[in-house]
Amino acid sequence: MEVVHARCAGIDVSKRDAKVCIRIAGAGRRGGARETVTTWGSVTGQVLALRDHLLDQRVTCVVMEATGDYWKPFYYLLEDASFEVLLVNARHVKNLPGRKTDVSDAAWLAQLGAHGLVRGSFVPPEPIRQLRDLTRTRTALTRVRAQEIQRLEKLLEDAGIKLSAVATDISGVSGRAMLEALIAGERDPATLAELAKRRLRHKIPELTEALTGRFGEHHAFLARTHLDLIDAHTRALAGLTDRIEAALEPFRPVRDLLVTVPGISTGVADVIIAETGADMTRFSTPEHLASWAGTCPGSNESAGRIKSTKTRPANPYLKGALGVAALSAVRARNTYLAAKYRRIAVRRGPQKALVAVEHSMLTAIWHMLTNGVPYAELGGDFYIRHNPDKIKSRAIEQLRQLGYAVTLGPLPSAVPG
Repeated sequence: MEVVHARCAGIDVSKRDAKVCIRIAGAGRRGGARETVTTWGSVTGQVLALRDHLLDQRVTCVVMEATGDYWKPFYYLLEDASFEVLLVNARHVKNLPGRKTDVSDAAWLAQLGAHGLVRGSFVPPEPIRQLRDLTRTRTALTRVRAQEIQRLEKLLEDAGIKLSAVATDISGVSGRAMLEALIAGERDPATLAELAKRRLRHKIPELTEALTGRFGEHHAFLARTHLDLIDAHTRALAGLTDRIEAALEPFRPVRDLLVTVPGISTGVADVIIAETGADMTRFSTPEHLASWAGTCPGSNESAGRIKSTKTRPANPYLKGALGVAALSAVRARNTYLAAKYRRIAVRRGPQKALVAVEHSMLTAIWHMLTNGVPYAELGGDFYIRHNPDKIKSRAIEQLRQLGYAVTLGPLPSAVPG
């Protein structure tokens, strides 16, 4: 097999240390390759010493697995060196079962890299990495805040307070006022219901019934704890959002383009920019982007039989944001994405239809960011305009199956004169 890198290193990283195999082609006995394995710590000083060692050995390519977050200290300190650093997906370089050790994994990575059999994963530059940290932290905190609201709702159920059955958001202005009054010692349901604001005032009779319960000092203490945690998360989210806005300053034009797509809010656009880097040159085609994001069917065929088309695991943050955007887009009226969803959901089910909508959104995003143009809406009647004869034939056949004789003619307004 052809040797692409005569001097290649494979690094099997872990939390405490890393096994490093340096493979030098033609330096072994009978002209074979010589492999030397050493162990290096994962602290910064040891990684810098490893970098000097690799430079002394004139290594031209370094391959390492993306193992948890343990690869980051090694990659970030080695990426600026004169040799090429490849971070590879562990699924693509799995070693043979029964022979797996840290040393053999490092040697296997070195062999794969020497023969050019691995591709490096997408690792964005430092500004995008920082933006990723911010958006991912915001996503995590948003989920934690939602969990605190759910715990508060369970506490109210325990106290017999059915506020969530009447008010959509118990942490809103009206719900918060009622909860604060309950914590302060107010127990009269009518008085509590009068704290409702705006449209919720139309439900005062229902609120009076819902606020009748057995709320006591124990519930007041726990409710205060949950509300304080919700407020802390809200303040943290506000700070993160301000920081994200500052980090996104160079990408304002990109976000302005993304929000023209139905269903994509500014928050979703922030995640898309952070996860893709807003640089479509990393992805040769829109299909490449969709495959990288895990929004296209998998390929698992053997002996002419297709065993599975399940989508492969992908970036959970990008997948989550696209799912939110797709759910919002399919609820819109007279849009191409909503029409596509309805068309596929009838035949393949709602889950596959949502994935198809995500795929369409990513395809549009690739073209938009590549050409610098906003989203072009095709309209909810796209499929009717695209193939009117097929739509007409299907409608006629359905009417005939119902027992109707169909005769077609032009509308009166379409008759000339």
